[in-house]
Amino acid sequence: MTTTPTRHTGLGLAAGALTGILALYIALVALGNITDFGTNQQFVRHVLAMDTTFHDKDLMWRAITSTGLQDTAYVLIIAWETVAALVLIWGTYLWARRKDDALARRISTYGLLMLLLLFGAGFIAIGGEWFSMWQSKAWNGLDAATRVFLLAGVALIVNQLPTRQSDAT
Repeated sequence: MTTTPTRHTGLGLAAGALTGILALYIALVALGNITDFGTNQQFVRHVLAMDTTFHDKDLMWRAITSTGLQDTAYVLIIAWETVAALVLIWGTYLWARRKDDALARRISTYGLLMLLLLFGAGFIAIGGEWFSMWQSKAWNGLDAATRVFLLAGVALIVNQLPTRQSDAT
């Protein structure tokens, strides 16, 4: 009885590499936010307080000025980043192991969706629009959020591409 070694397909390698890049990125972001808590804490506080926006009276009712609520939001962001990093590391490991592409795809999808939710819904929609982050010259993270959102979207698409049956064996 002979066994055929597992081949790395281009698609599986691409999915694993993209998942791994995003796992590394978000793990470094989470680590940085944990070990240098104050830097991005100030960012979150200013965005939520809307203190560097145009101060439009029709929008300022949205501002959150309670430092307790601001810090709670920041801790929740860090927790979300940490869990996303762990899920994406697991997905990367599964892609590298090459035993079960369906499981690797499913786990990676969960992690990538977590990034899309954080950067798309959290930073672009809520931070950018609801809290008018786009108006701030000093505390505007929309470009960075858009980059991560797009990279995570590309990675998700690659992860979801169907594999040919001949590639799976």
